[in-house]
Amino acid sequence: MTHPPVPLGTFPTPLEPAPRLAAALGLGPEDLWVKRDDLTGLGGGGNKIRKLEWTVGAALAEGADTLVTTGAAQSNHARLTAAAAARLGLDAVLVLRGAPGAARSGNLALDGLFGARLAWAGEVDQAGLDAAAAEVCARLRADGKRPALIPFGGSGVLGARGYARCGEELRAQLPGLRTAVVALGSGGTMAGLVAALGTGCVLGVDVGALADPAAAVVAFAAPLTSEEVLAERLRVRRDQVGAGYAALTEPVAQALRLAARTEGIVLDPTYTGRALAGLAAAVRDGDVRPGEKTVFVHTGGLPGLFGHPAAVTAAEEGAGTY
Repeated sequence: MTHPPVPLGTFPTPLEPAPRLAAALGLGPEDLWVKRDDLTGLGGGGNKIRKLEWTVGAALAEGADTLVTTGAAQSNHARLTAAAAARLGLDAVLVLRGAPGAARSGNLALDGLFGARLAWAGEVDQAGLDAAAAEVCARLRADGKRPALIPFGGSGVLGARGYARCGEELRAQLPGLRTAVVALGSGGTMAGLVAALGTGCVLGVDVGALADPAAAVVAFAAPLTSEEVLAERLRVRRDQVGAGYAALTEPVAQALRLAARTEGIVLDPTYTGRALAGLAAAVRDGDVRPGEKTVFVHTGGLPGLFGHPAAVTAAEEGAGTY
């Protein structure tokens, strides 16, 4: 049974033209638009709100009083789960990979501001992180609580429904859309867009969060569409991962500067920065062409910039003197 979503965000989000960014990438001035899903409202905004409306809606229907979820230390999803819990009068426990460090800025600062409790899982793989979350849920039940485990990144068939709705928004906002470019992390955002727009219309730029992100997209999208969704038909770029999920690459640093200096739009070094670097590469190799309507889906993540020391240093060094 699918429970109705709980309203958490402000929709539809704006679709804005980006003519100066388009020209810098080698596209025509009317070719590129930015879907501002960084402006979803709650908790600093971002794409996870669309997923949380569905996953938290199910948790409430099942009587949960505590939201538990997993992620990296600078997880946008964890931050917005904490914000959703605060909005709804629930507790939140965030099970994070790694250990507490000296600096707790970026998303970690907001986690604390929203009143979340943190459980550090150590340097574990995804299976280890899931096991740590299951243990936290068991302890909460033993204490008389009613926890609901929200999946990694909010991604699953249920969470992907939020991005199927986003795809429907895009169809209404920009008839003739050829390509929607989006960061591909845990898979749910791309899956929902694929379900609404079709496999040929969505270009996902892998950020290195999963070993096989295409498989996740297929698993989450297939139940939501009558189209046959096959991994080999997906448009996925895997050329922007670099040294790994947390590393800042030079193409991403260039993308951060480009978006900021052409359109005044701030991206983050893990997701949207990689997505724009992937779009730039797609234009260079002809996968995205001038004369076609292209949308860059801005999935948010601004707080993560301030939790990424290399990105902060690169930004500070970009300021000139007068």
